[in-house]
Amino acid sequence: MRPAYLTAARSLQLGREWAVEGDQERAIDAYEEALGILRALPPERTRDVLLAHVHLAFYQTLALAGGEAGQDHLHLGVSYARTTRDPLARAIAEECLSGLDVVL
Repeated sequence: MRPAYLTAARSLQLGREWAVEGDQERAIDAYEEALGILRALPPERTRDVLLAHVHLAFYQTLALAGGEAGQDHLHLGVSYARTTRDPLARAIAEECLSGLDVVL
């Protein structure tokens, strides 16, 4: 199970890097890969923390592209951030909800 977490975390990291570089398509592909891996794993705090980060990054990337399609990812990311109480995920979620600048 640990290799799956590492693979998902790497996909999240690559997705964030590509989003910052402006390659939204590759970023979205990386986030979708991470989500596919994480959804196949049993519920657990590590999985849920990673899901919070992936969903929030997905939302931020879509928001940067000017799309409204990311609302589901925002909702899920905020939900996972609240339930896991991960400080970084909660801070990112609060930033997204506040309507301030999108931060990756």
